[in-house]
Amino acid sequence: MDGRLRVARLVYTAITSLDGYVNDADGRFDWSAPDEDVHRFVNELERRVGTYLYGRRMYEVMRSWEDVHVEQPSYVRDYAQIWRAADKVVFSRTLGATTTARTRLERAFEADGVRRLLADTDREVSVGGPNLAAAALAAGLVDELHVFVNPVVVGGGTRWLPDGVHVDLELMDEKRFGNGVVHLHHRTRR
Repeated sequence: MDGRLRVARLVYTAITSLDGYVNDADGRFDWSAPDEDVHRFVNELERRVGTYLYGRRMYEVMRSWEDVHVEQPSYVRDYAQIWRAADKVVFSRTLGATTTARTRLERAFEADGVRRLLADTDREVSVGGPNLAAAALAAGLVDELHVFVNPVVVGGGTRWLPDGVHVDLELMDEKRFGNGVVHLHHRTRR
């Protein structure tokens, strides 16, 4: 680290099943679609984000927010505006090019590069996707975790947290939604 204090926080947010998966064994995640109340809550969390960090797969899912149509509900259009206004960094060795505005491609995740990004911004940075988040967690970069636990057990798929990484956490907040989703907000203890 270059001696400067970090200003921005690195935040990992995931929508999971009760058994801790972001998708099921077939790669599906339709069971995780948020209702209006959850979506509006997520919008308020995401409003703080200045930069999104993605792996290739998460970027491919999220780039659909570039072209949200006017027929969508206002809370969906609001999220699309939040997403489009933020910078995005995609870490991928296989993606040929990015197709969304305000997006740059990096070929490898480097912890020191993320530290510099955090030192140079005053807005939150969000790490998206369990594989990239695993690297950030292992490097000790993640400051906060938000998880939206859905009332469904899918029995397998991609886990939201990696094996082999120990992180002590402090529960900061919790919220239960009418559809059975529970939001948990933790801060890492360093």
